[in-house]
Amino acid sequence: MDLFEYARNKDLEQEAPLALRMRPRTLDEVAGQQHIIGKDKLLYRAIKADKLTSVIFYGPPGTGKTTLARVIANTTKSEFTQINATTAGKKDMEEVVAAAKDRRGRYGKKTILFIDEIHRFNKGQQDYLLPFVEDGTVQLIGATTENPYFEVNKALLSRSILFELHPLTKEEIRQLLERAVSDTECGLGAYGAILEEDAAAFLSDVAGGDARAALNALELGILTTPPSEDGKIHIDLETASECIQRRAVRYDKNGDQHYDTISAFIKSMRGSDPDAAVYYLARMLEAGEDIRFIARRIMICASEDVGMADPQALVVAVAACEAVERIGLPEARILLSQAAIYVATAPKSNASYLAVGEAAKSVRRTEAEVPGHLMNIHANGEGDAPKAVGYKYAHDYPGHYVEQEYLPENLRGTRFYNPTENGYEKKVREYLSRTSRS
Repeated sequence: MDLFEYARNKDLEQEAPLALRMRPRTLDEVAGQQHIIGKDKLLYRAIKADKLTSVIFYGPPGTGKTTLARVIANTTKSEFTQINATTAGKKDMEEVVAAAKDRRGRYGKKTILFIDEIHRFNKGQQDYLLPFVEDGTVQLIGATTENPYFEVNKALLSRSILFELHPLTKEEIRQLLERAVSDTECGLGAYGAILEEDAAAFLSDVAGGDARAALNALELGILTTPPSEDGKIHIDLETASECIQRRAVRYDKNGDQHYDTISAFIKSMRGSDPDAAVYYLARMLEAGEDIRFIARRIMICASEDVGMADPQALVVAVAACEAVERIGLPEARILLSQAAIYVATAPKSNASYLAVGEAAKSVRRTEAEVPGHLMNIHANGEGDAPKAVGYKYAHDYPGHYVEQEYLPENLRGTRFYNPTENGYEKKVREYLSRTSRS
């Protein structure tokens, strides 16, 4: 590194965003995550002893995944190399691996490869890393906001230790804000700003556990707020709310929050709570969820949880699904709301769902022949299709019903569908009670 490059790097450090400048350099400076870096925990001991194996950090944005990787870089005796999966390709990995092999052969020195956003690598890129992680050419540290069990190659997972990072608490974020305001070396202490009590509490709350969001808002506030009459920059509640705008919806469309939210949405409709249903619907829409995905889930719930108690629920759900594709956002949210409320307030029955499940079990465990009188009879040479021998055509009988066995002989009398007393299904139950089921 020459003097010009050194000067450039120093300038970049000074001009870097506050969240980057305030990034901890040692384990003791890391905020939160004591469940994995407490002094009695495995990760803390492994880092201190420089005996860390391949690891994957996963958790929401702003919880310290890259920070921990940097701390490891500052404490390890290994060479530290970083790439970002959003921009890196196979050539970049080949260069890293080649350098790691050379370093190990010449100097016996290990290489730590930190891959940010590792879930962005496709299966082929992840597979390429496997043999080099396996033989120790590189020691992998991956970071992802997604659930690695869904996004990371299982073979790569089996060679790594997973550590989940939790959102920071309000108190932990508040401590970071206060440190940033007073730190004259890396923070904003030179501005002599005052972070007022209600503003600090507000930023700590609305950041939703994301330290980066809170620090970015603080920096924006201090850099854009003129001094008051006392010559001090006061960050009050109004300024803080302007800088962070609103609480960011913590929702990832492929990971845990995605599955948790859609699960809550479905369970709210099943539980006949329209208020909760529209809340989770709005939460998904605000996060940019695919409206077609939401519409499909409403259709499934309309059949699985409402079923024959109100057959119209499925009609409404299907109509909404078709309509949202034609109309799109923002108006599609009204259609989805109507469909979700209809399903939530409809009488419930899962009898149809249970019926096909029980029938499927029977099919898997029992061999049964279609009764002879129900078998298909092919047309004769003259084009006429004679009726199956012994088959009774229901429409030839009063009420368009005739008692007849339709199940295979060895399943005679089996009941898969058991209608409830709810909604329209009560009429179905009454009708069946007047037939051979009585």
